[in-house]
Amino acid sequence: MGYKIGQIIKGTVTGIQPYGAFVSLDSQTQGLVHVSEVQPGYTKNIHSFLEVGKKVRVQIIDIDEYTQKISLSLRTLAERPPAVQHYRKRYFTNRNRNIGFQTIQEQMPKWIEESLDYLSEIAIEN
Repeated sequence: MGYKIGQIIKGTVTGIQPYGAFVSLDSQTQGLVHVSEVQPGYTKNIHSFLEVGKKVRVQIIDIDEYTQKISLSLRTLAERPPAVQHYRKRYFTNRNRNIGFQTIQEQMPKWIEESLDYLSEIAIEN
């Protein structure tokens, strides 16, 4: 086998499973494109990107020396990485107001008093 890690080659998709796609590199060598290596980001359905018989350009990202299994990637050959989405952190309380834990601190004595009243009523009934 004359393949090396980092090499970019053309192959044909020979089979698709939920975990990835098998790509024939030549008549005797086959590799696997794991579902996480199909595209940048999350791939919900591999069938929407690949189909059996499709010619693809892949990059060899790993070769297991013992089993001679080849790991391939389409993601490393993507033209541009996906834009990173920045999410604004949302708070349960409004940071501009003085509410949150202070409110709990103010309410706790009232809750304790209500609980003690409830427990004393139960004790009187029994």
